[in-house]
Amino acid sequence: MRIVYVTSTMPYGAKEPFLVPEVAELRRCGHRVTIVPMRPQGAVVHDDARPFLGETLGRPIVSGEIVRVALAEMLSSPPRTLRLLRLLLRSRTPRILAKNLAVLPKGLWLGRRMRALGPEHLHAHWASTSSTMAMIAAEVSGVPWSFTAHRWDITENNLLEIKCARACFTRVISERGARTLMALVAAPPRGLRVMRVGIETSTGAPMAADAGRRPIRVVVIADLVEVKGHRHLLDALRLLERRGRPVLVDLAGDGPLRPEIERRVTEAGLWGCVTMLGTVPHARLLDDLRALRWDAAVLPSAVTADAEEGLPVSLVEAMDAGVPVISTRVGAIPELLDGGAGMLVDGGDAQALADGLESLARDPRLRARLAAEGQRRVRTEFDVTRVAAALVREFESCSAGASSTAGPV
Repeated sequence: MRIVYVTSTMPYGAKEPFLVPEVAELRRCGHRVTIVPMRPQGAVVHDDARPFLGETLGRPIVSGEIVRVALAEMLSSPPRTLRLLRLLLRSRTPRILAKNLAVLPKGLWLGRRMRALGPEHLHAHWASTSSTMAMIAAEVSGVPWSFTAHRWDITENNLLEIKCARACFTRVISERGARTLMALVAAPPRGLRVMRVGIETSTGAPMAADAGRRPIRVVVIADLVEVKGHRHLLDALRLLERRGRPVLVDLAGDGPLRPEIERRVTEAGLWGCVTMLGTVPHARLLDDLRALRWDAAVLPSAVTADAEEGLPVSLVEAMDAGVPVISTRVGAIPELLDGGAGMLVDGGDAQALADGLESLARDPRLRARLAAEGQRRVRTEFDVTRVAAALVREFESCSAGASSTAGPV
């Protein structure tokens, strides 16, 4: 098949490394995938995304070319343009409306490009403005389309009901995401599918039940944003220092909270046990996980006023590598770790997190047991070969039924 993927920035920038295995597997199976990042910002950080550049339409969100093509499309079919504008005007807040209007020209441009490319399917990641752009392009080109909803983009509710009705199918990556989405739309979404984010599973064995390092070294792979809960981990580290049970922590990631986290580390006197790695290329992180550089992976996520954790791919990748994980009972994380696939503590509870880390530090058999069960779960449910095959079946079904699903906006 010839498929167009709309992303937020991938293959550019540091975000969305979890999309790389999915696109790579589709290409490995012989499908031609053209990537259209909505905002192609920054350099290519992740080397495993570099092979995609030859099939990427990396145009900025606004350029002379896009404006010219968009105007031509508007003039070629004023009724369609008015229908699209009326649709966007149904955005539930002025902020969402502004975001949607901002991608209208690029959506029109992409629609015309797709008529020339001749793809059989269009798929967008994120239920926010990238899927708005895809919906516009699908209306212009007549190509069937679908989208993947993740976490925050579901609760944002950017024309969600309209998109679910217009798309050939809607993919969510967790059961919790499915429940959240269904609560936001009046009618049951057509073709709602729960499909995990796939990873390229490794062949290594899980961590063995040996004595390990003293103190243990753990890693947090997460953007430095509030929902990831780094401050609760720092509080837990202070408690462990007082108990004489220090834990060494590597923070892999960057983000707006970096200055605050550095300040907290300084005030708590934790620089002896905290190392800030910054943004680490995805391939290097995978190599380090599979080499068992760390004794455990931690994600101290917490619920915030405007965000809640989804199903973190960083934990999935650690589990596949045979690294035991500890995280919190927030968002979709329990779906991943329930039943002994990892250790769960309450979100925002530094005491519980400290207790969990101490248990892992003193019990190598516990670490080995969690590592083995976590690896088994990931290889059963998250293998990208299975995920990509399921996606292709949906894409092919959409293509076969395109004539019956098309209709006016």
